[in-house]
Amino acid sequence: MQLSDSIHASIKALCKQGDEQQQAGDLEAAKQSYIAALRLLPENPLKWEAATWIYTAIGDIHYELQNYDKAFKCFFNAVQCPNGLGNPYIHLRLGQVYYEQHNLEKAADELTRAYMGGGIDIFMEDDPKYLEFLERTIQL
Repeated sequence: MQLSDSIHASIKALCKQGDEQQQAGDLEAAKQSYIAALRLLPENPLKWEAATWIYTAIGDIHYELQNYDKAFKCFFNAVQCPNGLGNPYIHLRLGQVYYEQHNLEKAADELTRAYMGGGIDIFMEDDPKYLEFLERTIQL
């Protein structure tokens, strides 16, 4: 299934705006732009590929704000969208959220998925504690 050209263009524009707002440090405005983009999707947004990256973007904001419960919900939704399962970045964030929620068994599972799909490089932009945890948990 494909979105109409006009809806797709509107979603891209809102997401670009959200990206710019996030880079400028206006996380609340960015979140609102992404939510507006998500609302443009037809019924059952989990069926649309665009939802994968919109949920990921919203999850990133919640992660950055250390609102791990909301971040979890976003990344959990993203992994259920097209091309979400197996996406190393989504699994990385899920693992980090589980770690922060002290669910270390699930954290190890998700971080392992991220490592298997994205290698060690996927861990390089974040706090080293996640890679250190994974190294203690499995043999890299």
